[in-house]
Amino acid sequence: MRENAVDHVQRRTLATLVVTQVLGGIGLSAGVAVGALLAEDIAGSATYAGLGGTFQVLGTALLAIPMTSLIAARGRRPGLALGYAAAFLGAIGLVVAGVIRNFPLLLAASLLFGGATASNNQARYAAVDLAPATRRARQLSLVVWVTTIGSVLGPNLVGPSEPVARALDLPVLVGPYLFSVVGLALATLVMLLFLRPDPLLEARRRSLAGDAQVGPRGSVLEGLRILRRSRVRLVALLTLAVGHAVMVSVMVMTPLHMRHGHAELTVIGLVISLHIVGMFAFSPITGWCVDRFGARWVALAGALTLVVATLLASSSPMGSSSRLTLGLFLLGLGWSGTYVSASSALAATLTLPERASGQGAADMIMSLVAAGAGAIAGVVVDHAGFHWLALTSMAFALVVALAAISTPGLDTRAP
Repeated sequence: MRENAVDHVQRRTLATLVVTQVLGGIGLSAGVAVGALLAEDIAGSATYAGLGGTFQVLGTALLAIPMTSLIAARGRRPGLALGYAAAFLGAIGLVVAGVIRNFPLLLAASLLFGGATASNNQARYAAVDLAPATRRARQLSLVVWVTTIGSVLGPNLVGPSEPVARALDLPVLVGPYLFSVVGLALATLVMLLFLRPDPLLEARRRSLAGDAQVGPRGSVLEGLRILRRSRVRLVALLTLAVGHAVMVSVMVMTPLHMRHGHAELTVIGLVISLHIVGMFAFSPITGWCVDRFGARWVALAGALTLVVATLLASSSPMGSSSRLTLGLFLLGLGWSGTYVSASSALAATLTLPERASGQGAADMIMSLVAAGAGAIAGVVVDHAGFHWLALTSMAFALVVALAAISTPGLDTRAP
């Protein structure tokens, strides 16, 4: 009976997360394809084109701090809702920034917009709070997978957003953010109304260890201390952060690389959509592979896929090309391997009292590293070109591969 009750709560949790991941994915990715273009248009220089995306990733990291404390104290529901609500306000700010052509406002709004990524990221851990160890990676990857729907739809709203923006007498490049406003508002409401009972609080309640050992203590600083205690956790963190940074640095500069070669916005949106398909569509297979073969080998495969992807991107001409399209697809697929394997390894090695702090700290580090990579990416492209950005990213992907293959303990299945 107790097992059936857990399964019912788990199914309800997954259903709610499926809906919010789709809505949040639409809200977030609708602006991804034009973020660098809007920043370049307002700032007037390619050097600053990556700053919008960089501040968005930085916002993801900064918002992880209050979200972690809130999740530790009051559960997943209020913490995840906070991220979506912040992103909703950020989307409104990005529309206003585009209208009045104010670059500082664009950066501030981008910080808030990063809340959607913070919530989408943390949702994968909510999916495994009540999951059995033998299905942990598959349930985590399911939540990652459903992001495909919203994330693929989002960039393809770039074309339809043009007539909407013109009808409202708004700049064309802010059109996609109108869809973001709607998607993120709905994601916030669904999270607040339907993620009941809270999966983390329910896991604590059902824990045989008792509430005294799984109380509402937690912070990012505590999480950093928790991660430092184990080599396996540190390698998982390296895989998570560097794999994410490689993907972000190349992805955020791809629209600029294509636009400078006179590619149409609809084509750019299609390429980013295929990249996002690579990121999310095959994650259930990735999760099954982690449960079947272990996180170490999936992390290695993901890192090597990133190497191939960056090599293809480095040799692609400006504009649209089949080589760049394939490279971006593989960039997403390689990211999926590193992301799901590292997240699963962290979920397996963190005990229930450590989860909120350790997972929040890991996501903060992941976002900070990616923010730095995004900032440097704009400078590298402006001074050395997209070719060198991709080759530099390849070198970091090789570091992940070496770390994974040298850490057998990464295959740990349960705490």
